[in-house]
Amino acid sequence: MRKLVVALVGRPNVGKSTLFNRLAGERLAVVDDTPGTTRDRLVTETEWRGVTFDIVDTGGIDPTHLGRSTPLSTGSADYIQEIKYQAQQAAQGADGIILLVDGESGLSPADQEVAEILRRNQGKRAGKPWPPIILAVNKCDNEERRSRVFEFYELGFGEPIPISALHGTGVGDLLDILFQSLEELIQPLLEEDDDEFGVNIAIVGRPNVGKSSLLNKLLGEERVIVSPIPGTTRDAIDTTLTYHGQKIRLIDTAGIRRRGRIEPGVERYSVIRALKAIERADVVTLLIDATEGVTAQDTHIAGMVLDKFKSVIVIVNKWDAIEKETDTIMIYSRHIREELNFLDYVPVLFISALTGQRVSQVLPTALQVQEERLLRIPTSKLNKLVRDAQSAHAPPSKAGKRLKIFYASQVRTDPPTFLFHVNDPRIVHFSYTRFLENQIRERFGFLGTPIRISYRRHSESRSRSTTH
Repeated sequence: MRKLVVALVGRPNVGKSTLFNRLAGERLAVVDDTPGTTRDRLVTETEWRGVTFDIVDTGGIDPTHLGRSTPLSTGSADYIQEIKYQAQQAAQGADGIILLVDGESGLSPADQEVAEILRRNQGKRAGKPWPPIILAVNKCDNEERRSRVFEFYELGFGEPIPISALHGTGVGDLLDILFQSLEELIQPLLEEDDDEFGVNIAIVGRPNVGKSSLLNKLLGEERVIVSPIPGTTRDAIDTTLTYHGQKIRLIDTAGIRRRGRIEPGVERYSVIRALKAIERADVVTLLIDATEGVTAQDTHIAGMVLDKFKSVIVIVNKWDAIEKETDTIMIYSRHIREELNFLDYVPVLFISALTGQRVSQVLPTALQVQEERLLRIPTSKLNKLVRDAQSAHAPPSKAGKRLKIFYASQVRTDPPTFLFHVNDPRIVHFSYTRFLENQIRERFGFLGTPIRISYRRHSESRSRSTTH
C-alpha cells in the first residue's frame, strides 16, 4: 500500500522549506552512522492523527523566470520551463496540495499567478479527482499579520489558514484541515491489495540510463515509448507479466535528478511519482550508466531507496558500450562497491538493455532477493549466532559497563527486523550493530535486502528501546 503524498507549492521565499522541516520534526534529525550514505531531503515522512504520509518540498514557483513560448509538443527540454505544466503535474503527482503564501509581505502578483495556474489546470487529471488545495498563510507571527490573512481570499481557495512554520503556530490546525480534505482517499488506499500482483519491481535511476529500454526488453515488446531525451517518462507506468508462474508488476519511473538540477515544471513532479513508485515496490532495480560510472546522484537515489528499507539490485546498463579486457568486470565491480559502500550486500548485474546481454538475469535475481526479503530465521538458530558472535567479538563497554545480549528474535519480515534484548541499549555502538548485521548476512543471506536491528532493555520494569 502506498502512502499519501502532499506537495508544498508556492512562490520562492514563502517558507516552504521551513514548513517542510517543521512537519518533518525529529525524523529529519535522525543521525545515520552508516558510512557513505547520502540523503536528499526532498521528501520526508510524517504522521498526523494516525495517518502516515509523505510531504514533498517542491521548491519555489517563480512565474517571472519561466518562459512560455515553447509548446509541450516540440519535445525540447525548454518545455520544462512552461509553468502551466508544473501545476498540471503537481495535480497528477500529489494527493493533496498546500499552497503557501507569505503573511508578512502580503498578497503579491506572483501569488495570484500561481493561484491562476492551479485554477487553469483543474480538471485536467483524467479519471481522478483534483487534489484538494489548502491555502496556508505563513509568517503570521503576531496578531496584526493574522488579521490581514483575509486578503488572501482573493486567491479563490477558500479560507486562508494562518500559520507560523518557524514557531509551529497553527500547523496543527493546518494538518487537521488537510486530513479532513484527504479523508475520503484514505480508506481506498487502506483497501488496496498489492499482494495480488505478486512481486512489485520498480525500475529507477537518473534520466537517460535506459529504464524504459530495460522494461521493453523484459517484456519482449515495445510496450513503453523509448526515447533518447532525458526525462521522457513522466509517470510511473505499471505493467504486469507472469514469469515462471510468478505474477510480477514492473513499475517504470521517470528519471531522478540531483535536487539542484530539478527544473521547475514537469520533471519536479516526476520525482514525486518516482518516489511513490519506490514506496510501492518490494524490490528496486537501480540502473547506472556504464559509460558514466557511479555519479553523486546515483548515490542520492540509492539513499532514497534505503530510506524506504527496500531491497535493491544495482544494474549497470550500456555494458555493450564499454571496451573490455579480461578483468574489466572485476575492476568495475570494485568501483561500484567503493562508491555504494553502504549497499555492500546488493547484487550487481552488468547488462545491455539495447542488445539484451544478460537481461535474462534481472527477473530471477529480483525474485531471489524478494524470497530472501521474506526469510524468517528460527529463534534457536538466531541465538546460536548471537552466542557465536559474542565469543568471536566481545560486545562494547562504556564507563566500565559491558554490553550483554541475553537473547534475540526476528520480529518481522519485509524488511527483516531483529530485536536484541540487552542489559543497556545505551552501550551499543553502531560498529557492533554492523558486526552483528554482517554475521547475520554471512550465515543466513538476505541478499540485496536491508536489515533492521533494534535493542531493548531486558528488564521489563525498566523497558526502554533504541533502534540503530
